[in-house]
Amino acid sequence: DVQLVESGGGSVQAGGSLRLSCGTSGYTNKYCMAWFRQAPGKKREGVATIDDFGRTTYADSVKGRFAIATDNAKNTQYLQMNNLKPEDTAMYYCAAKEIDCIGPYCYCRDMTGYTSWGQGTQVTVS
Repeated sequence: DVQLVESGGGSVQAGGSLRLSCGTSGYTNKYCMAWFRQAPGKKREGVATIDDFGRTTYADSVKGRFAIATDNAKNTQYLQMNNLKPEDTAMYYCAAKEIDCIGPYCYCRDMTGYTSWGQGTQVTVS
């Protein structure tokens, strides 16, 4: 299986920045990586994804403010969060799933089917 460990959460004022990290291990296949978040009383929502080709997707609510990236040499995934807003307050989770391949065509597609999850890191914006 895949093991994921998040870090980097904390408390910041509106307009501030945080950089979340997700250390990964145990890969045996090509994977999609993603960040999710869940606030109290809210459903879990997808934030961003990145695939083995470096292609990224973002929720409309974070476009232009958040950026997902990977450092393959360090086996680490990052979520850079800028211009944070109070509505960004949530527990943030990194997640992974095997990429969906039909012949030579591989896509992460939507935000469903993630099977490996980190423990979560809290982000609080006041």
